[in-house]
Amino acid sequence: MTIDAPSRLAQTDRQARVAVAVLFFTNGALFANLLPRYPQIKADLDLSNAVYGLAVAAFPAGAIAAGLAAGAAIRRLGSARAAVLGTLLTGAGILAAGLADSVVLFAGALFLAGAMDSVTDVAQNAHGLRVQRRYGRSIINSFHAIWSIGAVAGGCMAAAAVALGLSRGLHLTISAVVFAIAACVALRFCLSGPESEPSPEPEADAHVGRQAGPAAPGRRTVYVLTALVLIATAGTLVEDAGSSWATLYLSGSLHASVTLAAFGYIALVGAQFVGRVIGDRLVDRFGQRTVARTGGLIAAVGMGLALAVPTVPGTVLGFAAAGFGVATLVPAAMHEADELPGLKPGSGLAIVSWLMRLGFLASPPIVGLVTDATSLRIGLLVVPLAGVLAFLLAGVLHARRR
Repeated sequence: MTIDAPSRLAQTDRQARVAVAVLFFTNGALFANLLPRYPQIKADLDLSNAVYGLAVAAFPAGAIAAGLAAGAAIRRLGSARAAVLGTLLTGAGILAAGLADSVVLFAGALFLAGAMDSVTDVAQNAHGLRVQRRYGRSIINSFHAIWSIGAVAGGCMAAAAVALGLSRGLHLTISAVVFAIAACVALRFCLSGPESEPSPEPEADAHVGRQAGPAAPGRRTVYVLTALVLIATAGTLVEDAGSSWATLYLSGSLHASVTLAAFGYIALVGAQFVGRVIGDRLVDRFGQRTVARTGGLIAAVGMGLALAVPTVPGTVLGFAAAGFGVATLVPAAMHEADELPGLKPGSGLAIVSWLMRLGFLASPPIVGLVTDATSLRIGLLVVPLAGVLAFLLAGVLHARRR
């Protein structure tokens, strides 16, 4: 009995989808294994708050320094190999950070880990979008949902290691080895061949700036790329507001208990996960443009009402609305950037990822400055403003396929 070509192709695509999901899972889990170890590292190295803050900033600094190199790595190695190599080196950097006996080595290791993480991030998204093109429907949001599961799993691994009394070196060695093996196995099932593949079926409704056939970069491409960077940054601004300020706002400004205050961030990431799980079906049904506009509106109205009428339950719901609203923004921006005409393979995706990280790095000090000058309630207006920004710029995204 022979298997026809379409069946073999479908099996290859399914295997590639699972392989990309494994890469996203390992990427989320690796760094999450280190985060719970930060307090112990700070104490062992006897770091002041200021020195500790500068040291951990080496991770995003490394990501920014190496971000634009991701496109070249993809073109030279292929997106799958670049993602796996980045995963191996990220794990090595995280292990070195855990074993560092000085602040210089600690910061240097984090710089390496951040640089390699940025390459992995762009490469795994590029390969995921390549698999998506073969599927002919949206699946990229599901990969980002799996990244969130990986981050939770990594945090749980670290908590278990601490509870069992494992040393940092042993714990992070186990983490690096396990996820290195997982990434290498996944590589066997990733797609081979040239990076650029035609979509299985043409788009009937082109978005702003897309042209049929090859095109040289021009003003329209620059405009669309700028809009995509701002859309992705809007998504990361909301994520940072939840991770950096939600607990502080609930406990400080609204006088919630420590336990209850934690639910601001939990609500945001939980709702974001739900939004990514159902995001692909929504995108296929309504189009990237409509989903992004609706999501931006949900984030703006939900968090805007929470800040206008500040209560603990309302604020938790506001953060949940914000997380759900921006769930698909970063994947959508990456998808569009990867298909911009006139750019080398991987370049648009690398540029959006790199500039998005710059916005993510700038967000905490900007909110902090506004908070010092006014109040944290005013500083958190960045969340509804990000929703408005996504709503206004969503026109560059795809409309519904016909």
